[in-house]
Amino acid sequence: MLSRNETVMHFLLNRRSRPAKTLSTPIPNKDELIELLSAGARTPDHGKLVPWRFIVLQGKTLTKLGSLVEKIGIKESIPEDKIAKAKKQLDDGHLAVAVIEVQKESEKIPSIEQTYSAGAVCLSLLNASLAAGWGANWLTGWHVYNKEFEKSGLGLKDNETVAGLIYLGTESIIPPDRLRPNLDEIVEWL
Repeated sequence: MLSRNETVMHFLLNRRSRPAKTLSTPIPNKDELIELLSAGARTPDHGKLVPWRFIVLQGKTLTKLGSLVEKIGIKESIPEDKIAKAKKQLDDGHLAVAVIEVQKESEKIPSIEQTYSAGAVCLSLLNASLAAGWGANWLTGWHVYNKEFEKSGLGLKDNETVAGLIYLGTESIIPPDRLRPNLDEIVEWL
């Protein structure tokens, strides 16, 4: 058995995402972000397919994506409040990492395992960012699954989709903890 790492256990038992709308500057610099991306990439990956990749979004790119979301939303008759929420998320962001699921042909590795691996990357990047002292939040929304947004905005291929946008920055407020699941209700012992 490995020795217990109390610091890591304390972090995991107390971790809390920071609302993206409360994140400000400064943001991680390139070297700091490379470290976080490296930690994010250390996730379960059956068959070593690496069924994911990263796109770093910041500044004017986020603003352009916000404008694209508005155009797509109007064209597709998305309710105004949903368009505004998605646009604001992008407009207010200073740095976001799009974790892109990349489905790869494999006789041994099912598609669902590749999806789970991409989700694990999102959580690993989120936790690494929080552990490094940054505020971070994993967000999605109607826009990230929209094919026009994926292709025109992010240049994704047919076998790619957004697993999540991980927003990073400096927390401006510390949110209160939220209610967590009652283990008595979700754990079954056999």
